[in-house]
Amino acid sequence: MSSSGDESSSVASSSDEETSNIKEPPTKKTRLVSDVQPTSKPLELAPAVASTDQQRKASQASKQKIIILLDQARLETVKNRRGIFELLNCDDHRDLCKKKLKRDPKEFRPDICHQELLALIDSPLNKSGNLQVYIKTNKNVLIEVNPAIRIPRTFKRFSGLIVQLLHKMKIKAGTTSTTLMKVIKNPFSQHLPPGTRVYGMSCEGTLYSPNGLANAIIPTDPSSDHPPVCFVIGAMAAGHITVEDHPYIEKMISVSEYPLSGAAAISRILCGIENHWGIV
Repeated sequence: MSSSGDESSSVASSSDEETSNIKEPPTKKTRLVSDVQPTSKPLELAPAVASTDQQRKASQASKQKIIILLDQARLETVKNRRGIFELLNCDDHRDLCKKKLKRDPKEFRPDICHQELLALIDSPLNKSGNLQVYIKTNKNVLIEVNPAIRIPRTFKRFSGLIVQLLHKMKIKAGTTSTTLMKVIKNPFSQHLPPGTRVYGMSCEGTLYSPNGLANAIIPTDPSSDHPPVCFVIGAMAAGHITVEDHPYIEKMISVSEYPLSGAAAISRILCGIENHWGIV
């Protein structure tokens, strides 16, 4: 009798060990916790960035502004068959350019001005308050651009904005009375501060690297009292900036040994100046 009791007790103990060795399936919370693996090393912290108020105060304290003139921009309006004014361009008005205007449609490229404005207004140099942009059309219309404007991303909306500007002579913000774009009086030279050094951009000009150009003609400190620098950049499909059209140009310069689009040349110039002034 005692031997049978010992056997039954040993069977019971072995069954308890087997049940204890069987692990329960992990719950959803347990799986989520176990899936999260600790990183091998802590993440690097990003450098401190000045607040918007600090950036605004710094830009107001800075007296140095880079002036950009987009010259010979093809910004003209035309009335379509429905009696609505549109921005004349080679895609939508090809037949009109050939038959009525007797001009090559390739000349009418307002999209070049659009691309250059996007490169200028979206740049860190402009957001830091160190850039002023002007536009001069082939019809000798001079336009001042507020640095706070947001250029429309699509060409269709940009065309509507320019048509409104050329007819009403100014564009105001919807919520405030701030003037974003306005037509101003010629000549352009009267809007330049005294002593401004003006340079024309051309692929035939003296070749500089972007950083070399900034070191050569841009003051080291943006808040210094040195006279500002102005760049005249073409916004036309073909042709060059000439000293005959702008007699106040000191020198013709280039930022690449290859022909570049206006937006690409602008990006190289602004990048060199931003590196020179430590604007990130």
